[in-house]
Amino acid sequence: MAESGVSPTGLTRTVRSDHPIDLAHTVAPLSRGRGDPCHHVTADGAQWHASRMPTGPVTYRLVQSGDRSVQGRAWGQGADEFLDGLHHMLCLDEDMSDFVPEHPKIAEAHRRFPGLRMLCTGLVFEALVPAVLEQKVHTASAFASWRKLVCQYGTPAPGPAPDGMMLPPDADTWRRIPSWAFHRANVGPQRSQTIVRAARLADALERASAHNPAEAACRLRTVPGIGIWTVAEIAQRAFGDADALSVGDFHLAAIVGWTLLGHSIDDDAMVEYLEPLRPHRYRAIRLLEISGQARKPKFGPRTPLTDHTWH
Repeated sequence: MAESGVSPTGLTRTVRSDHPIDLAHTVAPLSRGRGDPCHHVTADGAQWHASRMPTGPVTYRLVQSGDRSVQGRAWGQGADEFLDGLHHMLCLDEDMSDFVPEHPKIAEAHRRFPGLRMLCTGLVFEALVPAVLEQKVHTASAFASWRKLVCQYGTPAPGPAPDGMMLPPDADTWRRIPSWAFHRANVGPQRSQTIVRAARLADALERASAHNPAEAACRLRTVPGIGIWTVAEIAQRAFGDADALSVGDFHLAAIVGWTLLGHSIDDDAMVEYLEPLRPHRYRAIRLLEISGQARKPKFGPRTPLTDHTWH
């Protein structure tokens, strides 16, 4: 259910659900770390984000207006389209009746956070670029690369956005970023070439969101450099895929093992162990994360961040 209106300071809409909505944890995967120029959380808890919709750029502000409602306000050419899809983006109609986890930690997390939803932005390329930047590098390094490239090649977000908010570059701009600019942003040639290849196919990739997650994944993996881990990271944000398990993640299998079994496991063992949770494996991971139960013991110093920009 939704209520709409026009305000001198943007278009507004309130979406409601018969079930709890946990806005902050639901939209958290949209943020690419502190200082993300495309995402900002203000002191009042409002979630600001800048995106490029098919109809044009949009800045939107989401606030929790009740335990089962969210108010959205949007500015820019894409405002109408964004607000029309807000209910779908927050997966307010998703069926979780078959999610009955048996492991006590997952069950307890689900009890404590019943309002966690998946994300279905439908914006494939927006999710793809930062996911590629995060391939096989420290998350902190990937976030820094994202900030540098967006600030250099993005454009100011429309509307009364918080200071410094930027729209990410469009696909044509990503395609034209020179190799030396990627290099200065600490992005190696394998990742930069993958982004450029994907940018050339951006229109076709966006159409993947019209298919079921399995078919969409197959289409994405036809792009050289896009593997199972990257597809999962995209699906978690663009497709609302509650089963998108990030197989191949450097830490995830060990975290699952230590959290649920008390010892480390590898990817194959993780996939086998989580099989009974289909089609909610990613939902289970998110619940462990937001409940603070996900853990992995530290056995030594963190590996240093690698800086490729000097050579």
